[in-house]
Amino acid sequence: MVMAFSYSNSTATVRPTVVAENRSSYNTKAELGDVQEPITSAPPEVRQIIERVLQAEKDKLYMKVPRNINDDILRIIKEAVQ
Repeated sequence: MVMAFSYSNSTATVRPTVVAENRSSYNTKAELGDVQEPITSAPPEVRQIIERVLQAEKDKLYMKVPRNINDDILRIIKEAVQ
């Protein structure tokens, strides 16, 4: 990222400008409903697993180095299968 400086009336303002980055040309019309479609169309059991996994990931967000998330996900899946 390149910073562009502009001076006006003895105050400096900094405007970030992005150089040489283009937006992706594929799937530009994706909407929130398209992203959530696999979750909303899943059976209730699968939806519950997805919600529990997402909650486990949210609970680990505060950690600098999240540990044991794979173990938590495995435990959630095993509990759902039994």
